[in-house]
Amino acid sequence: MRRLSENYSENVAFLSRTLRVSENFDVLCKQLRVADKELTLYYIDGFVKDTVMQKLMMHFLSQTKLPPSASEFMQSAVPYVETDVIEDVDQMIQMVLSGATLLVGEPFGAQAIVIDSRTYPARDTAEPEGDRVMLGARDGFVETLIFNTALLRRRIRNPALTMSYLTIGGDSKTDVVLCYLSDRADVSYVESLKKKLSSIKTGSLTVGHQSLAECLIRQRWYNPFPKIRTTERPDSAAAQLMEGSVLILVDNTPQVMVLPSSIFDFMQESNDFYFPPLTGTYIRLVRYFVFLLTLIVTPCWYLMTLYPTLVPRWLVFALPEETGSLPIIAQLLLVEFIIDALRLASLNTPNMLNNSLSVVGGLILGDFAVDIGWLIPEVILYMAFVAIANFTQRSYELGYAIKFLRILLLLLIAFFGFWGFLGGLLLVLVLLLSNRTLNGKRNYLYPLLPFRGRALASLLFRIKKRDVE
Repeated sequence: MRRLSENYSENVAFLSRTLRVSENFDVLCKQLRVADKELTLYYIDGFVKDTVMQKLMMHFLSQTKLPPSASEFMQSAVPYVETDVIEDVDQMIQMVLSGATLLVGEPFGAQAIVIDSRTYPARDTAEPEGDRVMLGARDGFVETLIFNTALLRRRIRNPALTMSYLTIGGDSKTDVVLCYLSDRADVSYVESLKKKLSSIKTGSLTVGHQSLAECLIRQRWYNPFPKIRTTERPDSAAAQLMEGSVLILVDNTPQVMVLPSSIFDFMQESNDFYFPPLTGTYIRLVRYFVFLLTLIVTPCWYLMTLYPTLVPRWLVFALPEETGSLPIIAQLLLVEFIIDALRLASLNTPNMLNNSLSVVGGLILGDFAVDIGWLIPEVILYMAFVAIANFTQRSYELGYAIKFLRILLLLLIAFFGFWGFLGGLLLVLVLLLSNRTLNGKRNYLYPLLPFRGRALASLLFRIKKRDVE
């Protein structure tokens, strides 16, 4: 631990040089003369509450005598709720760069006082755009960490709710909070997570929670299934805490990581719980069924076109009358790429034109491709269903995992026919079985493997809480 010297002038010169006050217009150094002694405040413009600092300075200037130590001065002359005396120089620098105010004084020697009067630029806690509900709460997590912890505290007023603070990143020193209920979460799992987080060696968490996830997870590029579920909804996060899950909150990102997560957790939605059990169960089962179709509907249809004589009579209508200028496999893959191209284009389109250009662009491209013979109507129909049905669940990572596996199934069918289809389904099962959650004790298919009937029923059906316990 590095410490300041006992000489006040040397400390001021060192801190001003380290914080580069003369080179940064927003790093401010304010010196006050109080009772024939000198005090120096260091803070960053834009992070401090102006009215609070003004009142504090006026209060300091009204003092007629300064106590001989920093701790006595903090107790008698600093009328603010969040204050602390520190001696570690690195901690002082970090606190100033994080937005707090550092106070060094002539009588304080090597000690300094931290006044946490910071405020961060923040947007409203509005409902997340990508996770809307028809009924229920309309607030959402934001990029400010302290706001997010407050949203959870508001919902769970239990002393067992624990917010464990860590700092990760050599340059960014990003604030990270490990949140859990000490009487419900697995204690050994919480400790292992703390060790993993503390052992991370990285310069910065450039893209927030995703950078942290990549540091925590052992990469297996060949397995596209996501391992960590995220949510922007405080009500959903609070419900996960009540079930014994652990949350990781990262400053500067509104996504909260939920650990551990199985594939069934990705299929849960907040809407299921804001409706009566019968309606919630129906919505959930429809979601499971439609999402399964996004994986197999185009491979099954393509398989039918390869073996038309084996198609049952009642399904003959699904076979195309014409195959078009391009092979059907090429048409399916082409539309897969076109859908992603339209999606990327819509992301960069101004909001006022977004929906209209996406719809019009899709209609014009589809109609033109059919007219010139590149595509057949059946290909556009089934791929349109797949593109829309993919939004029945909100996880982009899971959606792209299914997309990659669907393309793999199509290619295997093109090369090996019916046996390629069976081999592809077996490969999907192997990927599910071999995938691991961040908790090595739990299978990715839990509670199906190992089988837990009551837990599986609560995931498949919307059952009242008292019926599950």
